[in-house]
Amino acid sequence: MSDEIEPLDMSNSDGEVAKENIKLQFHWYLSIFFVIYYCSYVIPGIVFIEYVLLIFIPLFLRVDNLFVVFTNLDSLLAFLAFPIVLIVSYLIHLFLVGLISRIIWRHTEKISPSKDGIIPRNIPSKTANLYHIRSFMIKYGKNAFMKGIFPWLANWFFNFVGTSVIEKGCTLEESVVTDRNVNVRKNCYIGVNSALSSHFVEGVFGNIVYFEIKLGENVTLGGFNNIAPGCELRDNSYLLPMAAATKHNLLKGNNYYFGMPLRRIFKKKTMDYLKISEEDLIRAENLRVKQESAKLERRKKEAEKNEKKT
Repeated sequence: MSDEIEPLDMSNSDGEVAKENIKLQFHWYLSIFFVIYYCSYVIPGIVFIEYVLLIFIPLFLRVDNLFVVFTNLDSLLAFLAFPIVLIVSYLIHLFLVGLISRIIWRHTEKISPSKDGIIPRNIPSKTANLYHIRSFMIKYGKNAFMKGIFPWLANWFFNFVGTSVIEKGCTLEESVVTDRNVNVRKNCYIGVNSALSSHFVEGVFGNIVYFEIKLGENVTLGGFNNIAPGCELRDNSYLLPMAAATKHNLLKGNNYYFGMPLRRIFKKKTMDYLKISEEDLIRAENLRVKQESAKLERRKKEAEKNEKKT
């Protein structure tokens, strides 16, 4: 892969910051897209076409008598198997999207591993080059899962490829980013258009900020939230819609947050905003305490099991 960044002449005497020309390297982007897209359709395409040509057409479509279609076992099975074969072919396609993305992703990681930090864009580097390539290549798989008929499989996709860590019980709604360098623990809900933006470019010609975002257990993003790089939202953090966190923000959890930049919301404002009573807040708090107790009990049992094994 050639260097992605070509600095311009910086010998001007005006004192202005020189701009850089970014080589987008469309040949790499198109090559990766075609490999993921077309290769993921080869096997499921063969399976589906073979079924249609060898089973569905001769045993169902070419049967002249409608009564025979539903009384002949072979014709009936060929008809009933059509949606099953279609769904299986689709799942094979999704699996191959994940597998090919994983292979390419891990190959780029061997060349230049992803790590937290600031990526300069005023000097040629493999790090910046591969950052852009990874950002592009993950988009097709992400959209194929999140916008597909089985969106909950997106959690498997991110974990399998290795872009993020998404634990059990989490729901990630469709968003612009939320696709890499994110660590989400159990039972979290990331509302629609809520961006876990672990990476962004500061200005048109600025550096790339790249830091992991961490979410504790039972974190809820109501919708249209923006979480910047390096943020950590601890257990039981509840963000109201359109709340946004600036870079490297730390939320202690066990509370509601609102606004841009976000801040804690107190009991009376919570009741007014959500149109709920104090009894509702008490029930919610009791549920939180119950969940915390169950979590502590689970960790205690796991620790006891580990002690017995050792």
